[in-house]
Amino acid sequence: MTSAGCTPEQYQRWHVRDCARCGRRAGLAANWPDGPVCRTCHKRAARTYGNCTACGARRLLPGRRGDGEPVCRDCAGITRNFFCDRCGFEGFLLGGRLCERCTLAGKVAAALDDGTGQVSAPLAPLLAALAAMETPDTGLTWIAAAHVRELLSDLATGKVALTHQALAAQPRWRAVAHLRDLLMSCGVLPAADKQLLHFQAWLHRHLAGAPAGPATRLLRQYVTWHQLPRLRARAAATPLTPAACTNAISQVKAATRFLAWAGDHDPGPARLSQAGIDAWHATCGQSDRASARPFLTWAIKTGHLPRLTLPPLKAPPGGTPITQQRRLGLLRRALTDSQAPVRTRAAACLTLLFAQPPGRIVRLTIDDIIRGDHGQILLRLGDPPTPVPEPFAALLLQLAASRQNMNTATNPGSRWLFPGRRAGQPLHPATMAALLGEFGIPTRAALTAALRQLVLQAPAPVVAQALGYHHNTAHRHAAQAGGPWARYAPGDHAQ
Repeated sequence: MTSAGCTPEQYQRWHVRDCARCGRRAGLAANWPDGPVCRTCHKRAARTYGNCTACGARRLLPGRRGDGEPVCRDCAGITRNFFCDRCGFEGFLLGGRLCERCTLAGKVAAALDDGTGQVSAPLAPLLAALAAMETPDTGLTWIAAAHVRELLSDLATGKVALTHQALAAQPRWRAVAHLRDLLMSCGVLPAADKQLLHFQAWLHRHLAGAPAGPATRLLRQYVTWHQLPRLRARAAATPLTPAACTNAISQVKAATRFLAWAGDHDPGPARLSQAGIDAWHATCGQSDRASARPFLTWAIKTGHLPRLTLPPLKAPPGGTPITQQRRLGLLRRALTDSQAPVRTRAAACLTLLFAQPPGRIVRLTIDDIIRGDHGQILLRLGDPPTPVPEPFAALLLQLAASRQNMNTATNPGSRWLFPGRRAGQPLHPATMAALLGEFGIPTRAALTAALRQLVLQAPAPVVAQALGYHHNTAHRHAAQAGGPWARYAPGDHAQ
């Protein structure tokens, strides 16, 4: 028997029809004047708004005329009422004939009950932010998760303190991170650097799972007195990037592996010999050699390791750039392919034209787009801002006017040019890199090609200053490209 209380054969006969709108044979949601409507088409119709082509009224348009144009329920002859019984909003209705927004507000209020039947006062701004989101259906998907409701309830009742430290100790770190961002965006928690919080939460789990002993104590000293103060100082100056967090995690992991190796192959870190450190460098991977270097340097300076000589590190290869012909072909497609998303096309132009990596692209804000004299569009990538040529300038303005991820509770007032789904955060660089890859751009090879072409056209220090690169990086690419500006000195070259 099915959930409808009938056999599968009866269910097919009574509740399944060929949808008049999409043509699929599916579960019946309504019988409207234009024919049977499946659940998918019914939900889409109950979320379609605009000016009715029959009467001109601006309202919900669930009906269809004979030519397929959407019309309001009155003009379509639909007898079903779409008005919410609580707020009167006309739209898709859920249980109790409540709209999605009222349903979401009720579910969140229940989860935030402080035990007295009232919403916890400190968490009231969170309820207001979620109830005001443009797309409440995404909020309903979020609140449907049992672990989310449990965490909200624990915060409301005081079982979990409303602090960054208490949240860092909770399991399901992804759900915790999303909620923490929401709490910061609506003022419930004080603002803090997201990447720093993410690293501290990871570090708490990493150290909690490490075996007790001298090696773990030494690792704890390193992160407490060296790594964390440096990250906090950087975060105070400018928000940390995801790459900075990933790099810090890699350094702790490499230090952990080194200390484990030293305990197995030598008398211990304090009595490590030069032959021992040389043997470790000879057997470990290239990534561990680089990632463990900050720990080894700190340990030698502070006397936790003998004064040993660390072998020099080899710079990783720069990779083979794409050809100029391919770069221009990709750039032409980014500027002309109207079928591709504007966000992807703009990011592709930033990579191919201005050699901007994903980590820098996602940190751009709409305030970095500057309107200069005579309508010239400038983009603040370095100092001074860089002129943006047409037609990329028009594409950039189009992106600023139609940014994605702006209709949820996370980013209603975001200034990011590429807003992410997390509250107050831009798109993740890995997501941006994936979008560029789907567009056909090999990011590293394209960056190398663009930067080498730029340093052939202008002195490396000028390119570095304008695009936000270190002058050593620009000089290295200029040398590799055989540029004519090798003796051009860095400095202020403004006229």
